[in-house]
Amino acid sequence: MAMISVLLKIDEEHVVDALREAADKLDSSDGEVVLDFSSVRKIAPSAIQALENLASVANNKSVKVVLRGVNVDVYKVLKLVKLASRFSFLT
Repeated sequence: MAMISVLLKIDEEHVVDALREAADKLDSSDGEVVLDFSSVRKIAPSAIQALENLASVANNKSVKVVLRGVNVDVYKVLKLVKLASRFSFLT
């Protein structure tokens, strides 16, 4: 069976909205959603909360969420709040 990935580009000014859109698209994905974080340089608390929600919804639907292009500072924040282990990462 072919796997269809959904790719979404995340804009730093609209991270929360993009993450909500990604959560909505989990139903249309076939096992994987790739989020391009290459333009995100910092992450706000509201975005962390949206990522937690996305991770929970993805886990419930057995969808793998891949974060692509995450910079070191954002990755460190995800590690500190114990979210990094809930995602896969691509450089």
